[in-house]
Amino acid sequence: MRKFTCLLIVFLSGLFAGYAQTFSVSGNVTDENNMPLLGVNVIVKGESRGTTTDFDGNYTVENISVGDVLQFSYVGFQTREITVSDQQTINVVLQSDQEALEEVVVIGYGTQQKKDVTGAVSLVSNETIEDLQPVQVEQALQGTAAGVNVTPTSGAPGSGININIRGIASNSVNGPLVLIDGYQGDLNTLNPNDIESISILKDAQAAIYGVAGANGVVLVTTKSGKKNTAPNITYQTYYGFQEASREIPLLNATEYALLLNESYANGGQQIPYPDVSGLGEGTDFQNAVFEEAPILNHNLSVTGGGERVTYSVGGSYLDQDGIVGGEKSGFERGTARVSLGVDLNDYFNIQLNSTYTNISRRSINENGLGSVLFNALNFSPTFGIDEQDLNGSLGNEVVNPLTQIENTFNDYNLDKLNGNFSLNFTPVEELTFTSRIGYNLAKSDGKTFFPEIGPEVYGSGKIFNNSISQVNQNRINDNSYTYDLFGTYEDRYNEDHHVTLTGGMTVIRQWGDGLFASGFGVPNNSWDFADISLTTGTRDGKTNDSYVYDIRKLSYFGRLQYDFKGKYLVSGMLRRDASTRFSPGNRVGYFPSATAGWIISEEGWFNSGFVSFLKLRGSYGILGNDEVGQAQFWRSALTGEATYVLDGQLVNGVALGRIANPNAGWEEAEKINIGLDLRLLKNRIDITADVFREDRNDLLIADIPVSGIFGGAAPGAGTPTINAGTTRNQGAEFAINYKETFSDDFRINIGYNFTYLENEVTEVNGTEFLPGGQFGVGQPAPARMQEGFPIGYFYGYRTDGIFQNQAEVDAHPSQEALAAPAAPGDIRYVDINGDGVINTDDRTNIGDPIPDFTMGLNLNFNYKNFDFTAYTYASLGNEMVRNYERNQPNVNRHAYYLERWRGEGTSNYVPRVSTGATSNGVFSDFYVEDASYARIQNAQIGYSLPESLISKLNIQKLRLYVAANNLYTFTDYKGYDPSASTGEAIGGGIDYGFYPVPRTYMFGLNLNF
Repeated sequence: MRKFTCLLIVFLSGLFAGYAQTFSVSGNVTDENNMPLLGVNVIVKGESRGTTTDFDGNYTVENISVGDVLQFSYVGFQTREITVSDQQTINVVLQSDQEALEEVVVIGYGTQQKKDVTGAVSLVSNETIEDLQPVQVEQALQGTAAGVNVTPTSGAPGSGININIRGIASNSVNGPLVLIDGYQGDLNTLNPNDIESISILKDAQAAIYGVAGANGVVLVTTKSGKKNTAPNITYQTYYGFQEASREIPLLNATEYALLLNESYANGGQQIPYPDVSGLGEGTDFQNAVFEEAPILNHNLSVTGGGERVTYSVGGSYLDQDGIVGGEKSGFERGTARVSLGVDLNDYFNIQLNSTYTNISRRSINENGLGSVLFNALNFSPTFGIDEQDLNGSLGNEVVNPLTQIENTFNDYNLDKLNGNFSLNFTPVEELTFTSRIGYNLAKSDGKTFFPEIGPEVYGSGKIFNNSISQVNQNRINDNSYTYDLFGTYEDRYNEDHHVTLTGGMTVIRQWGDGLFASGFGVPNNSWDFADISLTTGTRDGKTNDSYVYDIRKLSYFGRLQYDFKGKYLVSGMLRRDASTRFSPGNRVGYFPSATAGWIISEEGWFNSGFVSFLKLRGSYGILGNDEVGQAQFWRSALTGEATYVLDGQLVNGVALGRIANPNAGWEEAEKINIGLDLRLLKNRIDITADVFREDRNDLLIADIPVSGIFGGAAPGAGTPTINAGTTRNQGAEFAINYKETFSDDFRINIGYNFTYLENEVTEVNGTEFLPGGQFGVGQPAPARMQEGFPIGYFYGYRTDGIFQNQAEVDAHPSQEALAAPAAPGDIRYVDINGDGVINTDDRTNIGDPIPDFTMGLNLNFNYKNFDFTAYTYASLGNEMVRNYERNQPNVNRHAYYLERWRGEGTSNYVPRVSTGATSNGVFSDFYVEDASYARIQNAQIGYSLPESLISKLNIQKLRLYVAANNLYTFTDYKGYDPSASTGEAIGGGIDYGFYPVPRTYMFGLNLNF
């Protein structure tokens, strides 16, 4: 027994000794791109001992026993646990926690967890921007954020892009406030690759920006470095070619001649082409002005950080030629950017962001009468490629478009420096003070040269003829700064009460000047000598002009956010704004708002395996707007023209310009929103739904007629700006996103969103309506702002088919008041008021340029090393006016005229052609078309090379891809682009022959090392 006991003791002692033996464990921690991570916490689970990784991601933990669990944790990455057996080397790869990263939302003067947001906010991530590869940032917002509508003014490189959030509410400026890292900026000068995320505030959440938040707020956060990470070098490039996405079908030479013969015969004139047999196809001038154009982009950035310093440095270059005019409609953009963050000590931190942008742009006449495409559509196909309309048979504004391009000379250059500098002071953990100044310094110059052109170039009587060469030059300086001083206090009491209090002030100043001058008689009639200093000629009249402006704003704001037990959320905001746009008596405005939310899924009684998260939220607030395009409309400046009698002589001089109105006050937006956030199936499905309404009150309108006694119609003068209107936008938004990881090799992400919108003008004071837009030559304005109708609706004659015979003409009310008595084959107009005659009193609502629905469907698939993305967008229910056809007898026509009326029963839509007088050219719904469309915005296929291949080259990631932008548009609209708009609230949906947005094919590379 004693021997057995001794043997048992020896055995157990050896066993315990074996288990008590300890050893050290070492290894390396990287991210999924094989990038070493500095500062990863490596601890023994259940104990306080551990270590952190060094600059190269290496770590060592002492006194480890078999069975211990090592826990690896790092901000922005999923925590990983590994049970130790007997290995002494453990290398770990941490996966990015995308869900956690996406939870932080920028809401203005701070951030908030997405689950706690009580306003209507949309997010666009840098991953979306990288998928779309937009040339301009604004393009990445279309179809990716509910409630946001993006329309190009032109497809020409570098042209403007309109952004409207939840509709058009004002008759003046409708674009949102854009803040880049806290300072006011412009999206069109940004390099899209520099953006980390975009937050879009759509409701009363934007009231924290009071004075400028009425049209919504776009908050851009640029990329910055991360602490304790080694340098990460990223290089992105693509090369592609662009082509016309669409061509308008036109008549060829034979069809044109036959139609012209018919038109002359119907007008009782001798036919111009007795023999058409030798004309053939003729010249396709539309196809001739289009060309394939290259596009090239490079982007290089370096990011990283140490214990106290973070940095991000980058540069980019974009070179894009136009599909019309080639280099003469080219665009170049170069950017250089630096972002630096420094922890001076435990209390002070500084942040610096600065971006320099250089833009060089050349352009052709893009839209309207006299544009290159207008001439390409209307010039006769019977002319040769270099032949001119010397006898003026096509009218005075239609010329050979290729010759027009040859004689187009202009250049525009912009240098812009913008950014911000901030100092953060944190005396205690709960309190932070921020002092931040943002700045924009922009200088641009432009030059346009009009060579001397005689009738032998374009033809006699053409408006393009120029008796003396001319050069126009300008210099413009635009500057601004924004100074913010605010503090944020955040604390939690008794675990149940979470309070965040923000308060501060903002000072804004915008100032600048412009100088414009013209010179005549350019030496050698050449662009090489086109400079005012070299001109030798003169011309009567004023040849120079200038302006200066200085706008200042002072604001105070406060916001209280409170949540109880993480499930009952409320916030209140108040902002006091003062703007020098208004008179001293009306300068100050107060803009309050409140939001609330209830996270139902946090309730103890809520228990659902299907619903992961459920939140109800609502908001109400009043926001302000003073952006009406004038620096100070409460007083008059000496910008008018007048003739005075001095010493018995007539002397031209200046006079008061626009009539002043010191009583004008703030334009106010009253917004209400009710929303629902829902996540299902363990967050695989994410749903957001909102219903909203906005009443824009006291619209600032500058076109209300006044008595001629006041001199509003004098040269250089104008009517005063007054508060004289109200609009209402209401609708609903819905967004759903589904993501699923089926295996390590296959995952998908599908997103869909739609917006329903109703727009109505509820009041216009002082006049029945405000007109806008143009149609044809000499016709009344086709668009209106009028009570009871959508803003900018189309006002004209409603049609009822085509007169088929004389009996129908005789039985119908007379149309002679329009232009001429009706005849068989003419358009039949509806007698709206039933008075038995068709005249101007029968005009009515014939279309609405604002879409009823907009929607986006976005797809992402990843299979092994392959990835595929597709982004689509649709707009439904909006109309456009077809205004690119010239009403002249000899111009070319759209191919739909092949279906014209040629006798009874031949057509009930397209009227007859005739050189005689008809009423077919008056503005009617014959020229208004359904412009609904669906577009494949982007399709992309990529392949990432296997790590086993690139690791030997010390490359973290190498991805190759092919992509197509603006791949295809499904629409019945006859024009080039159903999405284009001039951006005007009244008249924005009129197509003057928009330069089409090109289809672009790209081949690209993304490289990380």
